[in-house]
Amino acid sequence: MKRERQSPTGAADIAALQRQAKCKSDPGVIRPVVDASRCEGKGDCVMVCPYDVFVVGQLSDAAFRSMPLMTKLKLWAHGRRTAFATNADACRACGLCVTVCPEDAIRLAPFGGGASSSPVP
Repeated sequence: MKRERQSPTGAADIAALQRQAKCKSDPGVIRPVVDASRCEGKGDCVMVCPYDVFVVGQLSDAAFRSMPLMTKLKLWAHGRRTAFATNADACRACGLCVTVCPEDAIRLAPFGGGASSSPVP
């Protein structure tokens, strides 16, 4: 069952979330991992991340082709948009991205832990 999440709606909401963030790590220790098969590219992670770790872009043709049919349909309906952790080495593990993601598509993992993120656009 999908959790109900309240997306930040304005600068005041984002600023309040960022003030509450408790960074738990030095940069380069933890990284966000985006599940491109779940992400709909809504960009909440981009808005709340105080370290500019994310961008939203279009999934590459190769990555799109590798997805199962039902996932392709979902991705197609959302313009093949997904979040990419292009600046993952700046992550400080505050967890705001995990908290606001309406699709539960982001998790935090140790660098070098064998987890793979969505491909870079």
